[in-house]
Amino acid sequence: MKIEKGFYQFLSLSLSCILFVFCSLLGNSQTRKPNIIIIYTDDQGYGDVSALNPDAKFKTPNMDRLANEGMVFTDGHSSDAVCTPSRYSLLTGRYSWRTSLKKGVIGADGPCLIEKGRTTIASLLKTKGYATAMIGKWHLQMEFEGEKGKGRDWSKPFTDGPIEKGFDYFFGIPASMNFGVLTYLENDKVLDPPVLFTKKKMDVTPRTYRMTPPYKKEIAKGHVEVAPSFNDELVLETFANKAVAYIQESVTEEKKDQPFFLYLPLTSPHLPHCTHPDFQGKSNCGNYGDFMQETDFRIGQVLNALKENGLEENTLVIFSSDNGAESNYKYQKDTYQHYSCMNFKGGKRDIYEGGHRVPFLMRWPKVIKAGSKVNDPVCQSDYLATIAAIVGTELADTEGEDSYSLYAMMKGEDAAMNRAVIHHSFTGHFAIREGKWKLNMLRGSGGSLKPVVLTPKAGEALYELYDIEKDPGETENLYFKYPKIVQDLTQKITEIVKNGRSTEGEPQSYIKEHWKQLTWMQ
Repeated sequence: MKIEKGFYQFLSLSLSCILFVFCSLLGNSQTRKPNIIIIYTDDQGYGDVSALNPDAKFKTPNMDRLANEGMVFTDGHSSDAVCTPSRYSLLTGRYSWRTSLKKGVIGADGPCLIEKGRTTIASLLKTKGYATAMIGKWHLQMEFEGEKGKGRDWSKPFTDGPIEKGFDYFFGIPASMNFGVLTYLENDKVLDPPVLFTKKKMDVTPRTYRMTPPYKKEIAKGHVEVAPSFNDELVLETFANKAVAYIQESVTEEKKDQPFFLYLPLTSPHLPHCTHPDFQGKSNCGNYGDFMQETDFRIGQVLNALKENGLEENTLVIFSSDNGAESNYKYQKDTYQHYSCMNFKGGKRDIYEGGHRVPFLMRWPKVIKAGSKVNDPVCQSDYLATIAAIVGTELADTEGEDSYSLYAMMKGEDAAMNRAVIHHSFTGHFAIREGKWKLNMLRGSGGSLKPVVLTPKAGEALYELYDIEKDPGETENLYFKYPKIVQDLTQKITEIVKNGRSTEGEPQSYIKEHWKQLTWMQ
């Protein structure tokens, strides 16, 4: 009897242990933090995704996969209408105009715009046990040893780059290819010294150019530094291959239990339109369409790597663009009847919708219902708070001052936000969007087009008010018709600027000097 009793006790204990282990494993699989990938294109308009534009003159089946298998934010925006400021906001959850950069962009070489000690998506996730990597274009500046054209020491590490902003691994280029420095970087090292020089070489399509050889030994006006091995046609392929390799490495024995964050900012379709030879002449929209089809193919390589390595279900893929389409969108429209900016007004650099309304897609099969749509206005500055919510952490008052969590929306909950979105143009001018109303704080584009007026004449408005729901093309200025709306929005944007934040929390400081664009506050 004692033996029998002991046997049953042993059996019961064994079953309990097995059940405990099974439940633990089940619990771990259910609570495991997702991998996160942000794919960021460069100068891609809303109409450059065929799932969003049925009349597109090229197809983007892999971007369409993200739209059809995930969530489309139909009213999604970059925080600015140009490159650098949008990248700052994406990574920090803070509008870039709170820094010293009040308009335009910065270059390749110099102090990083992201302040020392400021929380980024990468640094936040690193504290949560994530491996963090960036592969692609930085364009927030980093500091190289020496001066351009005066003898650089390329053997020395560069400083103030992605590695110092929370990324464990970095492979990429410093900035846009028309800015230089044209060579590949890894972590804090220059892989091939850019000891030669090149400049824009005009392409056959109007207002387009290339950065191809021959390269020169002597510097001249307009030249950028370039490595002898650099080939602009191979950049997208190089980035995609690196990203695939990183994903494959994440499932190796030593890394399979660690979630990863991959930030993948591509260089396309920004000029130069340097399409890989395999894709040249393949679209019905000239070299621009060819370049977009290559871009889509490279995105497909990344999505396929997730699927092949069993990571698709619990990986959040975020896809967007840093601003609207470059001004040659007019050429595509007139020549090929392709509408990169759809029927939105303006394009890159502009305060109008075409400058900052961009593709804004998310796919996370474990959480997001396929085919979902959100029509509320959202901004890329919201990524930080969203990711913080996903990994279960709260932001401090000094973090993500302009970041709202979209996590509830992603889960399909009724979570409409009472918030305003601030838009910003190349010239540093503002617009505020709240609900259906948008107030442009300058008449005219505030971007690539010269403003219509700077001083109102009798019967003219200095600012523009639009009902975006009824008039997304911003054709009818309602400034005089709704003075109370103008007053309320003006007060709201003033508070957002002065408080140093648009979210709830303690007011934060910001750089106030040399800010002539605050016309309504002066």
